[in-house]
Order: sequence, then C-alpha cells, then structure tokens
Amino acid sequence: MTASTSANFRKIAALVAAAGTLFWLYTFYFIAHVPPGDGTGFQWLAVFPLGMIFMLFFVPAWLLIAIGRLPRFTIVVGLCGLIAFVIIWSQLLNEFPKS
Repeated sequence: MTASTSANFRKIAALVAAAGTLFWLYTFYFIAHVPPGDGTGFQWLAVFPLGMIFMLFFVPAWLLIAIGRLPRFTIVVGLCGLIAFVIIWSQLLNEFPKS
C-alpha cells in the first residue's frame, strides 16, 4: 500500500470520526431544548448511552488516527459507532416528550 492510499484512508477515517463527534456534541444541544415534560430532568439520562458509544467507538478512532495506525480498521470502528448512534438515537427520540 502506498503512502498516498494510506493517507486517503486516514482522511476518510478522520471524516467519519468527526461526523460522530459532531453528532455527539449536537445531542447535548438537542437534549437541552427538549420540552420539560414532567420537570424531573430525566431526559439528561440519555447522555450516558450516547457518551458510552462515543467513548467506545470514537475516542479509539481518534487515537488510531493520531498515531496513523490501522486506517481501514478505524473506518470500520467509526462506521459501527455511527450505526450505534442511529439505533440509540432513534429509540431516544421516541422517549423524549413532544411539545
């Protein structure tokens, strides 16, 4: 594998990791703007599974990107993280109170 090909995979891995990181940050904004519901603040419990997904998939992806190792594996890890976000987020949207 040439250095150019490795750099391209590394850029793709960085884009996937950036997408996951930006989505994770967006979830805080979204949860902060959820209607109060019963006023208990339980909507903030959604931060925990989303944070676990971020820590399990995207922190290792960023570390692998930083050291330049296993770029194809890093892409797969990032894509699995994005899929996990989609599954958990779709479940959470059904649980949030509607306005």
